[in-house]
Amino acid sequence: MTKFVALALAGALVAGNGLAHAQQQDHSAHDSPGHGGHGTMEMSAPQPDDTSSTAAYREAMAEMHGNMAIEYSGNADVDFMRGMIPHHQGAIDMARIVLEHGSDPEVRALAEDVIEAQEAEIETMQRWLDEHAR
Repeated sequence: MTKFVALALAGALVAGNGLAHAQQQDHSAHDSPGHGGHGTMEMSAPQPDDTSSTAAYREAMAEMHGNMAIEYSGNADVDFMRGMIPHHQGAIDMARIVLEHGSDPEVRALAEDVIEAQEAEIETMQRWLDEHAR
């Protein structure tokens, strides 16, 4: 698997999780109590049958989504950078979880690539914010 494909897959995974979360929130807002709605806290709350990796993923996802709830500045560039930093950090956190708990060599290699790429991108975004955001 090429590095580009690996990074694209990782990005799709994280974006898909974010989209699923956003769709879930939209549906939860319309669900009335007692009608089976699942709030964000329920999705991220530890479950009795969670494995240690599942519990870690739930925690990482909850933290990422919480940190992505930025105060918008009205500047699309600044808001993009501020929102993407925690998004990328979430990918790093998830990759570290698979390195701790996973065993598939291909997945572990992808996780290492994700960490390297996302850390570099966070540095670039933070540097840009330091130069442009007031």
